[in-house]
Amino acid sequence: MNYIHAIVLVTVMLTISVANAQEEPVDPNLIKTESKTESTVTTNGNMTTTLKSPPPSAISPTINTSNSDLCTFGVAGAVQTQILGISMGSQVTDENCERLKNAKTMYDMGMKVAAVSVMCQDKRVFDAMWNAGTPCPKDGLIGDEAKLAWEVDSSTIPKEGEEKKENSVEEDTAWGAGAVGTLLLLLLLL
Repeated sequence: MNYIHAIVLVTVMLTISVANAQEEPVDPNLIKTESKTESTVTTNGNMTTTLKSPPPSAISPTINTSNSDLCTFGVAGAVQTQILGISMGSQVTDENCERLKNAKTMYDMGMKVAAVSVMCQDKRVFDAMWNAGTPCPKDGLIGDEAKLAWEVDSSTIPKEGEEKKENSVEEDTAWGAGAVGTLLLLLLLL
């Protein structure tokens, strides 16, 4: 029986080898490619996250005087460095605007001489009234009587720039700009 098994086994092997030995018909338009790839990836790494945030902002104060009847306007400014930020603001009163509003209010109340007297506190208005032959009222006097009173006592005639006894707006602005510039210079030297 061993012979039979051996013959069957040899026959099967020969059949398989003959079947595998047959070549497939070669198609001239067919390209056959075989490829093998082996790869190994090794990764080592460190990750560091640094968060840098900007310094807080110096925001100048809002001084809103628009649509107001107050004869004031706002002036504001701010300086910011990496270390320190400063902001400042102020309101400035326009005295000529106040004079005009006061004169208009008095005129509207029927106090015409008082309204003209308020306007005559400005040297330009005083000169214009004098040159027009209608001098400004003085001590309740009007017309020629006021003219004589002004000629006798000229010490109270308004002088140029006398309207504002305090620092002018230009001086205040110059002082503020100088202070901000000095502060910025100090901050830059730190």
